[in-house]
Amino acid sequence: MRIIPAIDLKDGKCVRLYKGDFAQQTEYSANPAAIGRRFSSLDVQDLHIVDLDGAQSGTQSNHAIVTEIAAQSGLDVQLGGGIRDRKDVVRWFDAGVSRCVVGSLAIDHPAKVCEWMKEFGLERIVLALDVKLDKAGTPLLATHGWTRDSGVSLWECIDAFRDVGARHVLCTDVARDGAMVGPNIELYEDILRRYPELELQASGGVRDITDIRALSEKGVPAAITGRALLDGKISDAEVTSFRQNA
Repeated sequence: MRIIPAIDLKDGKCVRLYKGDFAQQTEYSANPAAIGRRFSSLDVQDLHIVDLDGAQSGTQSNHAIVTEIAAQSGLDVQLGGGIRDRKDVVRWFDAGVSRCVVGSLAIDHPAKVCEWMKEFGLERIVLALDVKLDKAGTPLLATHGWTRDSGVSLWECIDAFRDVGARHVLCTDVARDGAMVGPNIELYEDILRRYPELELQASGGVRDITDIRALSEKGVPAAITGRALLDGKISDAEVTSFRQNA
């Protein structure tokens, strides 16, 4: 199982949101590139970056910072937030990003994203599907930086990409993101039961290395963690030990 550190960018700084609420953010560093360099010293190969400004506005204003992080970290960077057009995808690839993470567009215009998968390859496009559970427990997708409810279920969206052979899906339970309450293991089990072919990335709620182990035991291929690493709840030594025994 892969551990994927995360950096969320807002106004050029490394921040974390609480349950996806832009009004409840914690600033961790005014130098995100330094955070990227720190993560590159861990026993990991990937780095997840979210351009929160892009997610809100659809305009990537953190391009220079992401380019710097990709160049300095040496990690395989996947970048999401406000990617709406093919030129955005090309621009990020040219900047050294390995994978583009597409959220709102995958829900609103799945045919366009399917074409990108065909053009750039299944390994280079990640579907970012952020869910809020309704009263019946159905995972419904939130879009545009978690500010809008789409009315589309997680299952409907994934089904739209089965024919093209989508591989990488990043799923976040918004209610758990940044809340340090533990990941929604039942949700990820359900996803893998329905779609065992996916290279699923679990996101939201990871508190410590115990949560990482629990996800691994359920067969989840990858887990994203931001706040637990930034707060020191998961140590560098724990990451190394986990990777050696994975």
